[in-house]
Amino acid sequence: MKKILTLLLLSLLPSLSFAGGDHGSHNEEEKALSAGTPGYSADVSRTVEVEMSDTMRFSPSQIKVEVGETIRFSVKNTGKLQHELVIGNTEKLKAHAQMMRKMPDMQHQEPNMVSLKGGQAGDIIWTFGQAGNVDFACLIPGHWEAGMKGKVEIK
Repeated sequence: MKKILTLLLLSLLPSLSFAGGDHGSHNEEEKALSAGTPGYSADVSRTVEVEMSDTMRFSPSQIKVEVGETIRFSVKNTGKLQHELVIGNTEKLKAHAQMMRKMPDMQHQEPNMVSLKGGQAGDIIWTFGQAGNVDFACLIPGHWEAGMKGKVEIK
């Protein structure tokens, strides 16, 4: 029972971190780990089309953005398998991937992700707040390990 409660609490952490928003109270370490913030349609400066496929790849896998830019990621799953695109720093993506391995049927939806069945399309609107690199990956068990990952370079 204790293990189940722990797993449930861990599954809520991503929701809680986004629910708090950015209130300017983050310390420098938290800012360094930040992948950005959910954006608003009205602020979108451009759309980047991303395809996910059963070859376990994103196309493109390298994306360049400017600091402060709000991007609409128009994501299409061109395969038959379910895939997802999750934006985050490496540490958070690894933790989320580990949780997904323990609970492969877990259903979740966060502002930094889109999960799509074969043939479906969806959007993520994201604002990148500081220079550096941010990762994205498919965290369905086995997909990231097979190479389904990419990088956003923020200048």
